[in-house]
Amino acid sequence: MSRILIAEEHPESRKVMADLCMEAGYSVTVTTTAAGVLQGILKKTAQVILLGSSFDELAATDLIPLFKKCCRNLTIILVSNEVSLPVIRKMRNEGIFYHLLRPVLPEDREELKQVINCALHQPKRCYC
Repeated sequence: MSRILIAEEHPESRKVMADLCMEAGYSVTVTTTAAGVLQGILKKTAQVILLGSSFDELAATDLIPLFKKCCRNLTIILVSNEVSLPVIRKMRNEGIFYHLLRPVLPEDREELKQVINCALHQPKRCYC
């Protein structure tokens, strides 16, 4: 079973993403802390991370390089509505897999499903 880690501080978005992933048959872990994400990375319990724009009063843009140092092959999908284009470019250079707007509309949810599916079915590689 594929493992998804959702790190999002917004309760509504977190619930939508978790429900969608569970309906798709994925094993889902939810956290609202950077420590929870690090634990998931270090214990190799996550194949894909859906990462909100901030938590623990830290910006995801500051945490992504740290997460990638822990596991350079980590697949991170940044989920945020408030990120500027220059910041998105920077995050792509840091190694995010995809930037996704928070799922609100049905088509947003479909995009989320497709992106997760693509992330899980990219060429196999060692996770961490």
